Amino acid sequence: MFLTKTETISWSGRLLSIETGKLARQADGAVIVRFGETVVLCTAVFSKKTASDASFFPLTINYQEKFYSAGKIPGGFLKREGKPADREVLISRLIDRPIRPLFPDGFLNEVQVVCTVLSYSADCDPDIAAMIGASAALSLSGVPFLGPIAGCKVGYSKDGGYVLNPSHKTELDLIVAGTHDGILMVESEAKELSETIMLDAVMFGFRSLQPVIDMINNLRKQAGKQQLLVVPFKEKYKETLKKVEEFSIEKIRAALQTQVKMDRSERIETAKEELFAEFEGEQSKVVLDSLFEHILATEMRKTLLKTSKRIDGRKLDQVRDIACEIDFLPKAHGSALFTRGETQAIVVSTLGSSSDEQILDDLSGDRKERFMLHYNFPPYATGEIGRMGAPGRREIGHGKLAWRALVPVLPTKEDFPYSIRVVSDVTESNGSSSMATVCGSSLSMMAAGIPLRSPVAGIAMGLINDGDDYVILSDIMGDEDHLGDMDFKVAGTKDGVTALQMDIKIAGINEEIIEKALDQAKTGRLHILDIMNKTISRAKVELNENAPRMHTLVIHKDRIRDLIGPGGKIIKEICERTSAKIDIDDNGVVSIFSPDKVRIEEALESIKSICCPPDIGAVFAGKVTKITDFGAFVSIGNKEGLVHISNIANHKVSAVSDVLHHGQEVRVKVIGIDEKDRIKLSMKDV
Repeated sequence: MFLTKTETISWSGRLLSIETGKLARQADGAVIVRFGETVVLCTAVFSKKTASDASFFPLTINYQEKFYSAGKIPGGFLKREGKPADREVLISRLIDRPIRPLFPDGFLNEVQVVCTVLSYSADCDPDIAAMIGASAALSLSGVPFLGPIAGCKVGYSKDGGYVLNPSHKTELDLIVAGTHDGILMVESEAKELSETIMLDAVMFGFRSLQPVIDMINNLRKQAGKQQLLVVPFKEKYKETLKKVEEFSIEKIRAALQTQVKMDRSERIETAKEELFAEFEGEQSKVVLDSLFEHILATEMRKTLLKTSKRIDGRKLDQVRDIACEIDFLPKAHGSALFTRGETQAIVVSTLGSSSDEQILDDLSGDRKERFMLHYNFPPYATGEIGRMGAPGRREIGHGKLAWRALVPVLPTKEDFPYSIRVVSDVTESNGSSSMATVCGSSLSMMAAGIPLRSPVAGIAMGLINDGDDYVILSDIMGDEDHLGDMDFKVAGTKDGVTALQMDIKIAGINEEIIEKALDQAKTGRLHILDIMNKTISRAKVELNENAPRMHTLVIHKDRIRDLIGPGGKIIKEICERTSAKIDIDDNGVVSIFSPDKVRIEEALESIKSICCPPDIGAVFAGKVTKITDFGAFVSIGNKEGLVHISNIANHKVSAVSDVLHHGQEVRVKVIGIDEKDRIKLSMKDV
């Protein structure tokens, strides 16, 4: 019934196999990837007709994790998988980035790749299996894919060196993807490692993924379909291209000499409209637009390679002007305004208690995240009108990159037990808004009093490549990113790299280019850090006056139930009375949060009265529970003591009811405990 073909290798100490012919047989290409006990089904389907109105290559990558793969039932009310989680979005982008450059120019047929995790094992990452499976499915499908590619993870420790696909956390979490000939994508988080270590890790990963590429090629020879032939776009519209170039070239050159982004964009759009009017009825706007963009890119690249002159007049390694400002918003816990050229971000830090931590529910289990970073990119940032709504894939991806850059320098929870949320609202964009977010987040957190180990800055590097001739650009603008061959983001401190993200738009780059880009990025990063340090170089000693203060104490585990009370009655009453926020963990650590120190003291006294045996001389906040002729009984937590009539006030009290009433809140001092553990209290001694 099944005509299956399988390739198997031993890779990083585990079996890796790719099988086709058993599942999803109606897809153009389908494989089952088994990596250890992780199993991923990957399918590829493409439309056999070119999309007539496509102005870009319509490739969609969908990565999805089934909860049954880890023996779990989804949380929530519906109890089924729904909207993709951030992790699924991030892995979809991870697979998309090395695959997208490997389709020929002019191929505009719709392509969809779906990767479904069927079985999950914690020691074999499904994202790597999915990337390999996506490449294999495309290679078998008959789509004109210039792969295959493969990907792997690389770990590093000073004692053990480089590790392929590590099953435990190391000082480096790096993913490399590439072909036989070059590197296409790098994504990493690192603990301030040097550029040399990072480069060697990339090359270690590149060498390690070669057996997987050979494996996919062997499977393609056995079961691959004949690839669809595609006429290159420039060949298909050769005559039209000449006419468009003759009509538009001078206008394009004039636009590229305009250094202000909005003015340059306006001149380019005007030139396009004139082109559309000139060739109306002769050719579609989509084709004319694509040909115009090709000429625009060719002209910009030619100018850069010949003259080393950039659009805005900068040198190749020059960073745009930078302005930094902190305490930008008076009521925020920490805020910063970071502006680099025509890219700008307002970044705000907010501190919270442990109850504000984000609960994550995925295949690896439920866990909490105390550091959150959210990136927003409204349409006005580029002077456009657009839809506002839930964050898209790009916003989730850029936010995660900035998160990775900053996590290595955060204080531990023991040293700084607050939860932290950072929000970056991009208000202007002309390239590298994710790196502006890194810089602004570092400034904002230090302004809030969060003791970062070291400030972090980021810079985006570009590449214009023409065979053996190439130039590397520091701090690229939007047009240089759009028309260039590489977007290489590097973030780190003065001591080393904390995050890398590299995307290549050509068939791959070599070690020499990566090494030069890293060295040039280091120079730029240190320059940016020098400017940031003039505004703030270390965290403020005191938290912002609007931030919550915190006091912690440890109670015996047996007392947790007493403090919480039936149905949470006691802890709720303390929170309502003192307006403080109280968190209790399973180890008996009690954290009290409030901007008001007096409120913290009140809550602390109430907690001690319940959970700690009263000491002679201790002062508590209590409530009158009973009035008698000889005194008043006062509740201090879950205990009760007597305030004798003689200890109510410094003057003579004729009747207790003249001074006190039932339910009245009072402050009392423990003045004695008799042999029957009855507590004697005094009001006049407070």
